[in-house]
Amino acid sequence: MTENTISTTSRFIYLNTYAFLLIFMGIGIVLIPLYKISPWFLAAQVIGLLICEKNGIGILRSWKDKKRKYRILMERNAAGIRPDSFSEYMQAPCGRLLVKVVLEDLGKKEEYASLLRLREPFMDRLKAGCRPAKTTIYVGGKKL
Repeated sequence: MTENTISTTSRFIYLNTYAFLLIFMGIGIVLIPLYKISPWFLAAQVIGLLICEKNGIGILRSWKDKKRKYRILMERNAAGIRPDSFSEYMQAPCGRLLVKVVLEDLGKKEEYASLLRLREPFMDRLKAGCRPAKTTIYVGGKKL
């Protein structure tokens, strides 16, 4: 399989589902007439719009990287499924879509259920990303 199999319009739309969702969600946020309640809500809506649009466009811009990762996964798993090669991609929703496409092209769609065990729970990933900070308070030069 080559990169050309991933470069179809339907695959582009499928693999960028979350990007389109964010873009349309940003537009939807602005269409709600909250400014009638208070003009301050308009500022919150614009901030929400900018966040959604920025992230959606960021996902769309990663298309070349997705094609490269598709090729890498196809090469690594052509002879047989190697679950360790999918573990990085199972952590994010966009990566799981890519894994589904690769498995479909390899003819091993049923392997996706076994790969789901590689997905770490959200709270575990959140805890791993948060580093504990030790805070020391001094009052009058004395440590409390």
